[in-house]
Order: sequence, then structure tokens, then C-alpha cells
Amino acid sequence: MLDFERIEGEFKPSEDGKFSEAGNCMVSTAHPEATKAGVEILRAGGNAVDAACASALALSVCEPQASGIGGQTMMLIYTGRKIVSIDGSSRAPSLAHVSAIYEEDKEVGYRASTVPSTLAVLGYVHKRYGSLPWSMVCEHAIRLAYEGYPITKLQHDLQVKELPNFKKVKSFSGGKYFLKDGKPYRPGEVFKQPDLGRLLEDIANNGFEYFYQGKPAKIIDADMRENGGLLRYDDLALIPLPIERQAVKGSYRGLKIYSMPPPGAGRPLIYALHMLDAVRADKLRKDKIFRVHILIEFVREALLEWTGRPYDPNFYPQIPPERMLNKKYAEKIAKRIMSSVDVHLPIHETLDELMGETTHLSVMDSDGMVVSLTQSIERVYGSKAAAEGLGFLYNNYLMDYDYRKVEHPYYLRPNSIPWASVAPSIVFLGNEPWLVMGSPGSERIFSALTQFLLHTVDFSYSIDRSVSAPRLHASLGGLVSLEEGYRDSEVLEYLKREGYRVDFKEPFFFGSIHAILKTRRGTFQGVADPRRDGTAEGF
Repeated sequence: MLDFERIEGEFKPSEDGKFSEAGNCMVSTAHPEATKAGVEILRAGGNAVDAACASALALSVCEPQASGIGGQTMMLIYTGRKIVSIDGSSRAPSLAHVSAIYEEDKEVGYRASTVPSTLAVLGYVHKRYGSLPWSMVCEHAIRLAYEGYPITKLQHDLQVKELPNFKKVKSFSGGKYFLKDGKPYRPGEVFKQPDLGRLLEDIANNGFEYFYQGKPAKIIDADMRENGGLLRYDDLALIPLPIERQAVKGSYRGLKIYSMPPPGAGRPLIYALHMLDAVRADKLRKDKIFRVHILIEFVREALLEWTGRPYDPNFYPQIPPERMLNKKYAEKIAKRIMSSVDVHLPIHETLDELMGETTHLSVMDSDGMVVSLTQSIERVYGSKAAAEGLGFLYNNYLMDYDYRKVEHPYYLRPNSIPWASVAPSIVFLGNEPWLVMGSPGSERIFSALTQFLLHTVDFSYSIDRSVSAPRLHASLGGLVSLEEGYRDSEVLEYLKREGYRVDFKEPFFFGSIHAILKTRRGTFQGVADPRRDGTAEGF
């Protein structure tokens, strides 16, 4: 049973804006400027969708390492009456074919990009669910691009880390736009993007369609032809509009969980929560070794089921998604895992050490509308190639296709969609939205969200405490990654004795949850993960 007195009453707002409380509405994003953009729109009378679009556009400017108008966007929206899942998958170019893509093409350079969908998604949801003029929604992002913002230490560190990859692009286009004279910006230096500002201004005045069918599309076509890329004007002119799908649904301790359906990763999140629901909460609270063991094995099982049963809802639904959502099946597997565990599964290690980059934002407004939005350009700074004259980075989503099995749902085909690991989610208490949450972090997204809910629901932590609690992640091959808070001799001894390989990772590795909780009093508590640069703010 939920202990609301503790969950709501022990919440502590912070002076740095990471944890905030407000009476009317709340926005939580990965950058202070993007949070301000959303709050400005809400103050102007906009709804949660207007605010989410404004924040997402601002993130495209001030968090270019994580997302941008060259990427893709996924969303869950609660309109006040229904839950809508927005599948904003990008599309493979019409020239994309397995035989035309070399291994190095997938990660860096012009050939790595899919048809960007972010503007199509934001434009679509604004037209369908927004209330303020599109030009108004774009204002903060335009101003931010022209006036600039100070580079954060995290952005500096990522530029240092990615400098060799920027240099792999022959034209050095990404480096010209996002580095300073070929070197990383120092923390605190102001970064301005006039080319991007002009592009956003044109999009604000002419609508999102202008990007896909106007002058920018022709510039992208020419840029791609000159640099050996695959995108063409015809790919863009088709406009990769999103598809409204039915959200996947599960439950945990009596709460209803809605999350992203395939190609997103709501299924492993719900599967992991269903397995945890089969374990007594008091046992999880009292026995730390048992809890760590269970989390590791449930995460591995969810990963195994998810990656082993890929599902494309468009064309190749070979494996129905219901098995991962079936609570009785999850209970059966949970009991099996608790009685017997094989640490050494005969499975190769996952290749997720490169750490994909993504961003998430959450919004709740005063009228009951809720938005959970996750967007990305795939890896950190995407393909490291930028659109000449337009000032944004191309994504490298061609990494997220299968290149070996023609029967695989995500086998690379012209106009096909990539695999996605995002899980924007909304949690309901009865018939009312109680918590909205999401995170970046590739395959660690669902494990981070699982642990966040575990701490909030089973430990009765306030959400500021839950988001700060140490995290772990487990790979299929038996590698357990721990945050510093798990540097406990008892835990380490147990893991090594059982045969797990253990390493410690920096906080960035474990995602960045942005969540908002609506209290029984009707107020809002927002958190931005202290592991990264975000803030939460409302009024």
C-alpha cells in the first residue's frame, strides 16, 4: 500500500532547481533553458503539448549532444480523456540498402543518417493537440540559438571525448559548427548558432512542412550528394509524419503503467515491473543482497526477452507483443529466477558500451494534460556531420538496424524504421495520472525507470530521493555495472562469489530521469536527475 505521507511529505525542493514544487503545473527537462521555454508557454496560457514542443525545440538548440531537429522524437500524451502513443520513428533513406552500408558508415558521417522526424512529430502533435500559435512555440528556441547559452561541464567533457570522432568526418562539418576553432568549448563559454536560428525562424513562419518540402530540403539534398550521403529531397518531401499507436499497459502494486509500444521499449519496462510485482515488497526492502540479485536477473531476463523477440508493428509482427505484457507469464518467470539462476548465459555481450545519447522531458499542466517525450540523434553528437548552412547535426540511426538477418523486423530496407530503446511513461493512480517519467540511456532506460519506481513505491521514497538513489544495470552476458553508491563490500563479495563480472560506471551511464508527481493536494513535485544538467520548474 502506498505511503503517501512519506512519498509526498518528505519531498525537499532544492536551490539548484533540480527538485521543485508548484501549485499549478510543472516542467522537467535536461537543460535549464529548455525548462524555461516550457514554463514560459504555460504562463502564456498554453497546454502541456505546447510546452513540450517548446522545450523539445529548445533542447534541439541547447543540448545538441543529445537531440536535435536532425533526429527523432517519441511521445506519450494524456489528453485528459485518453492516452495516445506517438510513434515518431525516423525512416531509412530510399537509397539505403545493406550492400551500400559499410561498418564505419553506420556510426560517423553523412551515410549514417535516417530521414529526421523530430520536426514532423512536434509539428503534428502541436496541430492536433496544441493551443497556441506555432510561431509562439518556436520563439524561445530561436532566441536561444541567436543569443547563445553557456556550455556546461558535461557538454565540454563530451566534446573532449568525441573529438576524435568529429575528426573522422572528412568535411569536419560537425566540428565547424559545434566546436570552437576545432577544439572543445570550455565550460561557461557562450555558444551561438545563427544558422540554426535562421532555420528555426523560417520554420516558425512557414510551418514544419517547410523543412521537408522547402529550401532546407534542397540544401540537405545537395549537401548529401556532395558528401556521399544517402538522403534525398524525395525522402524528405514524403514527410515522416508520426503514427498514433495504442500504448502498452501494465500494473505494479495496484498502479497502472502506460509506456511506449514497439518500436519503443515500454515492453521490457512493464515486463520487469510485472516480475518485481511477484516479489513481496517487504522482502525487497529488508534484504539488500536479495534485492540486488533480483534486480540483476530481472533486468537480464527483460533484456533477453526484448532483444530476442523484436517486433515491428508496421510490417513484420512475427512475434506478438502480448507475452512480455502477460502478468501470469512474468510471475512464472520471476519464480523460476528466484529458485535458480544461471549467471553464465550462453549469450554474447551486448555492444552498448558506446553509450547512446538521448534526452527526455516531462510536463503536467493545470488542466490534467500530461506529456512524456523522449527524443534523440542516437549517439553523442549523432553522426558528427552537420547540415551545411542549416546548423544542425544529422543523426546516426542507421546503427539501429539489423544487417545480417533478412527476416529480422528491423533489417535495413528503404523507408524502414529503426529499433528504439525509449520508454516515455505515465503512471496512473486509479483513473488519474500520478507520475510521468522517462530517461535517456539506451538499454539502461528501462532498468533506470524500474529502479526509480521500486524506490518510490516499495521504499516510500520521495521522488527526489528516488531519482538520487544509486543504480545498477546488468547485461545479457553477466556484466553488472554499478554506481558508486553500490561500493559495498557485502554486495561486491556476493556478486563475485556468484560469478558475475562487476564494473563501476560514471553517473552519466545510468541515464537521467525527468519525472513529475501530482500529489493528492493537486500540487506538483518535479525532479531533474542530478546526474546531468537538467532542472524542474513550475508555478
